[in-house]
Amino acid sequence: MKNMIKVLVLAVAMITFNVSTYAQKSERQRMTREQLAEAQAHFIANEMTMDDTTAKQFVETFCQFQKDIWALGPRPKRDSSHLSDKEAEQAMNERFTHSQKILDLRKRYYLKYSKFLTPKQIERVYELERKMMNRLFHRSQNKENHK
Repeated sequence: MKNMIKVLVLAVAMITFNVSTYAQKSERQRMTREQLAEAQAHFIANEMTMDDTTAKQFVETFCQFQKDIWALGPRPKRDSSHLSDKEAEQAMNERFTHSQKILDLRKRYYLKYSKFLTPKQIERVYELERKMMNRLFHRSQNKENHK
C-alpha cells in the first residue's frame, strides 16, 4: 500500500512538472507584435514569390506601416448605448478621425509600395493581409470562448 501511495505521489508530481513546463514553453513561444508583423511580411513575400530585393523592401515597408498603425493607438470603442447624444456624437467623431488617419496611412504606404510593386501585387498584399488578420481574429475569439 505504501508503494502505491509513493507511485501515485510521484505520478502527480511528474504531471504537475510537465504541465508547468508546457505552460512556460507556450509563454516563451508567444511572439511580440513586431515579430508577428515581420513573420506576416515574410509570409506575404513568400506567397507572392517576390525576389530577394523586392522581398527585403516589402518587409521593411510593411513593418514600418504596422508601426505607424500601432502609433495611432487602439480603435475607439463602439459601445455608445449608455452615452448621451452629445457623448455619442463625440465618440462617432473620434472614430471618424481615427479611420481617416488609417486611410491617410494606407494612401501614403500605397505610394511607397507602388515604387516596387504593381497595383495588382499591392491588391494581393492587402488580400493576404486581410486573410491573415481574419484568421488571427478568429483564433483569438476561439481562445476566449474556450477559457
